[in-house]
Amino acid sequence: MSIAQNKKAFFDYFIEDKYEAGIVLEGWEVKAIRDNRINIKEAYVIIQRGEIYLIGCHVTPLGAASTHVRPDAIRTRKLLLHNEEIIKLIAKVERSGYTIVPLDMHFSKGLIKVQIGLAKGKKQHDKRDTEKERDWEREKGRIMRAHNK
Repeated sequence: MSIAQNKKAFFDYFIEDKYEAGIVLEGWEVKAIRDNRINIKEAYVIIQRGEIYLIGCHVTPLGAASTHVRPDAIRTRKLLLHNEEIIKLIAKVERSGYTIVPLDMHFSKGLIKVQIGLAKGKKQHDKRDTEKERDWEREKGRIMRAHNK
């Protein structure tokens, strides 16, 4: 079940490969995410000291959050992947000029997971081509519906 999606990533990047990562969260963050108070549109992923972190993911704290915890809405959160996957991602990012973007946050067996994508940036003309293709698909659907009536 999807919680939040980053549709802008598919417009700005060619997504080459997808990985599912766990995420280290605090208790108040889990409650806020279950209440759908999350935004990953401006988020991105970085690699530091052989570990992968999610930056810019905004989790709005609930009003009834605990009094002894100071919620930080945009804190850096660690992503959990297998060591082989981390090594593969580091190699691609450093050598081939790829970037890593969060695509989707969802529940998997009661746990909150983040789907990250290994992506290559699109040029402006690629974005226009994507838009034209999307418009043509929409128009084709309209024509087919009108024809079938």
